[in-house]
Order: sequence, then structure tokens, then C-alpha cells
Amino acid sequence: MAATDRQSQPGFALIEERELRLLMLLPFGMLVLATALAVASDTSSSRKLLEDLGLAMLTGAWMALIYGLRPRWQQHRWLMGMCFAVLLALMAALVLRNPLFGFFTWTGYIWAALVLPIPWRLPAYVPVAVITGTSQHGGLPTHSASSWIGWIAFIAINLIAAGALSWIAKARLLEHERRRQTIDELTKANAKLEESLAENAGLRAQLVAQAREAGVLDERQRMAGEIHDTLAQGLVGIITQLEAVPREALPETSERRLAAAIELARESLTEARRSVQALQPVPLEQARLPDALRDVAAKWSERAHVPATVMTTGAVCQLRDEAERALLRTAQEALANVASHAEARRVVLTLSYMDDVVTLDVRDDGVGFAPPSPSLHNGGFGLTAMRQRIERLDGRLEVESELGAGTTIAASIPAWSPS
Repeated sequence: MAATDRQSQPGFALIEERELRLLMLLPFGMLVLATALAVASDTSSSRKLLEDLGLAMLTGAWMALIYGLRPRWQQHRWLMGMCFAVLLALMAALVLRNPLFGFFTWTGYIWAALVLPIPWRLPAYVPVAVITGTSQHGGLPTHSASSWIGWIAFIAINLIAAGALSWIAKARLLEHERRRQTIDELTKANAKLEESLAENAGLRAQLVAQAREAGVLDERQRMAGEIHDTLAQGLVGIITQLEAVPREALPETSERRLAAAIELARESLTEARRSVQALQPVPLEQARLPDALRDVAAKWSERAHVPATVMTTGAVCQLRDEAERALLRTAQEALANVASHAEARRVVLTLSYMDDVVTLDVRDDGVGFAPPSPSLHNGGFGLTAMRQRIERLDGRLEVESELGAGTTIAASIPAWSPS
């Protein structure tokens, strides 16, 4: 029987499928035993023997039919009621022919409990008790009062036993139902608790994010004032002084360098102001990261007079704004270090898009250094700032260098697309 069939029939929930099969086979075994005892004790004619065997076989076949109809018990209750009534008639006929069939007829209680709905069971126990009591009495009562009293007593004992067993089964069923309801209530409570925990976790994450944003905003406002009052004003002063230099008296080389210095100062002033406002760097406003890197490398190469090549591998995809900004800033800082310290003849920038990570490698063929080297830290801040910027995005920054063999700076960031 399928689980749904057993769950829909009260009482089946307490019986496993294997136990149910064994329970259903018990009446067949008791019929075989009772038939064997009846045949062994019967000394009458062979015809009666054959009749008993035929009636027993018919009873077995009828039980097999009921067993085969069991998947449809719930849909055809009246059909099962009629099948059970026919089974009772066969049991009564067997007991009237030989009381030893009483070893089998008590299994009528099992059939009543398994195939009939609850309201029909107690009334069905009465004919089963009468048939079983008749077999225990040795047949129908005679005309004597003692025989009738004994017959009635056997029937009453069977009814009391059946009622007690039915009460115990009902008590077990009620207890099982209470446990099931308790488990259901606990399951619902656990589900609500999980929802509350998830909601609390979401609120906590939201509060942490808000607190972080508030802290970032406060720090940004503080840095805005510092940069505006120091760095930005200083750059404005530098630009003003450079522009005041009379260019007519300068050689062509010096004039070109002066123009490059003015352009660099203006770009730095623009970047400083945009950093204060937490905007994208200028190269990323109108271009994707690979194109922005090529633009930065081209401008740097023009100023530093060192060839810089940008290569891109993998399928280019859009990253989070902060990830693209971090990689671009890393490239700018690495190129600034090359211009200041490396004495390189060539620089190669490689941007690699992989399944779950994006890497940026900046390699130069300069003088290199033996770590630790304060020169590559711009006073202790440049390399540290690069590493912190990358690690804030769950990335990694690695530096490999050797004296006379150049330097490689490798930054990697998880490739999370913007949601």
C-alpha cells in the first residue's frame, strides 16, 4: 500500500508497510492451520472432507480478493463492507462444519480493523465475536440452559476482549495524533524561528551596512576637507605657477616638459576632486576597463617615454564599479612606481578575465629591488594603499621582484558582476 493510502486510513499510520504485509498474511496462515486441524480430526466421509477443503479454499480466495482490492478501500467503503459480510458468512459456515476453524475465525477482528472505517468496526466485532464464541463453545448451543449460558459467556468474553483491544488501539491512535500535532506545531515554530533569525540577520547586515556607510561618509567628508585645503589647493598653486612661466624664453624640450607637467597637475587635481566625491575615475566614465587601461598607459608612456603595452585575455565582462576602480588605481600606482624607481625600458600590463576572478599583472624590466624596499612604497604608503584597496574587495595583491630582473605586481579580484 502506498504511504498516502495508509495515511488516509486511520490506524495505518502506526503500521509500517512491512508489518502491514505480515499482518495481512496472518489470516491466510491461520486458515491453513485450522484447515489442517479440521481435516486431521475429521473421521467422517471423504465427501465432507472435500467440502471442507473446498469451502476453505473459497474463503482463502475471497480473502485474496479483499487483499487485492485494498488500494481502493477508501474510495469504495460499501464494497469493502459487502466483501467483509461475505467473509463473515464463509467463516460462519466453516465453524458450523467444524469448530476447529475457530483458530482462523478470530482473524475477522484484523480484517474489520484494516478494511472498515472506524464507525463500522465496533458493530462488525459483534458477528466476529459470535462466530468465534460459537467455535470455542464447540458449535451452536443445544436446548439446555447451561449450553446457552456457556455460548453467551464465550461471546461476551470475545466482545470484552475485542472492545479492550479496540480501546487500546484507539488510545494509541489518539496518542499518535497528539504527537503528530505536537511535531507539526514544533515544525511550524522552527520555521517561524528560522524566518525570524533570517530577518534578524538581514536587519543586522543592514545596520552594519548603514553604520559602515555612515563611517565612510564621515571619513569622506573629513578627507574632502583635508584634500581640498591641502592637496587640491597645492595643485592649483602649482598649475598657476607653471602657467606663469614665460614660454618664449624656454627651449623646445623644456617647453614640452612644462606642458606635460601642467597636464599632469590638472589631471591629478581632477582625480583628487572626483575621489572626494566618490565618482568613477575619468578614464572609466566613457570607456570599459580594458580601454581605460590603454588610455592610462598611453598617457603615462608619453610622459615617461617608456613603452607600455596593454594586453587583455578572456571574455571581457563588466565588473562592479569599485572593482574596476581598484584595478585602474592599482595600474596607475604601479606605473607611477615604475616611472619613479624602476628605470625600466618596457612595461607590460595584462588584464585577464577568468571564470571567477579578474587579474591585473604589471611587469617591468627595470632594476628591481630586494624586499623590503621603502622606495616602492612612496614613503611607506603606495604599495600598502594598493594592497588595502584590493583586499577590501576580497582580492589579493602580490609583488615579485629581484635585483636586476624587474618587478611584477599582480592584483586579483573576484569577478562579481553588478546586480
